[in-house]
Order: sequence, then structure tokens, then C-alpha cells
Amino acid sequence: MREMLHRLKYGREMWLAKSLSCLLAEGIQDERITSSWPDAIVPVPLHPKRLREREFNQAEILAEGLSQATGLPVCRALARRRYTITQTSLDRQARRQNLRDAFVLSKNADVTDLDLLLVDDVLTTGATVDACAAALVAGGASRVRALTVARG
Repeated sequence: MREMLHRLKYGREMWLAKSLSCLLAEGIQDERITSSWPDAIVPVPLHPKRLREREFNQAEILAEGLSQATGLPVCRALARRRYTITQTSLDRQARRQNLRDAFVLSKNADVTDLDLLLVDDVLTTGATVDACAAALVAGGASRVRALTVARG
């Protein structure tokens, strides 16, 4: 799984996104999600600088694949307002500090009373998911759950 994610994310092997999205589609069948079907899928955003470097957002590509499998709309409700260093070498506390105030609602995003499913490639400490969920709840979302391809 690690190799597949690295090949997608850093090797730009976009063909892997379909298989990884299928794994997300299997994961969405978890009763913690099916008990109350989400209104929309929200991909974890990249900072514009990182997006220019990488040329794509793997979370957005995975969210699009999940949307095709489920019919749920993709809602780009979040923006990354602060460029952060990569999380890969940081411990739990440093990750939380690194992401403090990094995410905000996108301009003109309205998530009031929505049940949202946050999508990312990997959940390690949960710092990214927590920071994104906090921004969505602060913006009025009624519920935020997360779904990732892997746990690292």
C-alpha cells in the first residue's frame, strides 16, 4: 500500500488512483458512514505552492474517484492558507503545531448543517484530519467523518 501511494503521489503514476479509489469505495461501506450518509466529499487541500510543485492533489483525485463510485458530490470547501513543511518526519505534537490554523473554509463555501466526509490518502497521527474537521465545524458543518486509503 505504501508503495502504491508513493508511486501515485511522488511518481505521478495516475493510473493507480482508480484502484485506490476502489479501496475508498469499499471503506465507505463501514457502518460508521452508512448509518448517516454524508452530503458531500471534501478532499484535504494542498497549499497552492505545493500544488504547483506536485501538479495535482492526490486527495482530490481520490475524492473524485469516490464520487464516481458513490454519486456523492465533491465539495472543495477547504483551503490551505499557510504553507507547511511536510509531515513525514514530524512526531504527533510537531504535526499538530505544524498544522495549527493551516486550513480555512474556501471563499464562498457554505457547509452549514452539512454532513461531510473528509478524504485523504493516509491517516498517520490524525493531525491533518483534526485540523480540517475543526475548520469545517467552525464553518457550520453538522458532522465531519474521515476516510483514508491507508493508515500509516
